[in-house]
Amino acid sequence: MGFISEFKEFAMKGNVVDLAVGVIIGAAFGKIVSSLIEDVITPLLLKPALEAAHLSTIEQLTAFGGVKYGVFVSAVINFIIVAFVLFLIIKGINNLKKKEDPAPSSPAGPTQEELLIQIRDLLKNKQ
Repeated sequence: MGFISEFKEFAMKGNVVDLAVGVIIGAAFGKIVSSLIEDVITPLLLKPALEAAHLSTIEQLTAFGGVKYGVFVSAVINFIIVAFVLFLIIKGINNLKKKEDPAPSSPAGPTQEELLIQIRDLLKNKQ
């Protein structure tokens, strides 16, 4: 077995693909959580503190405590794009697996009814 075919067999295993997808989705989701905390929650918590410190001008509030909804929405959109691309990749891998692995044919042999008939006949002959 050649190096390329061994690598292909390794990479196409379900566990390896699942692990890779989990790591990628986890990293993308981590960016959403970081953006939510840094760009939405922290500025909302800082804004009352800055107002209490008598920073009344809009520029000062925005510079220190402005909520950046756009950055958060951008992180969410990036996550959706990454998840969709991964879905398409996994769908393609699954289609390749279906084409490569033909469905196993049922083994040729007696059916259940034929076996029961044989058992019945053997029991009749013994009596």
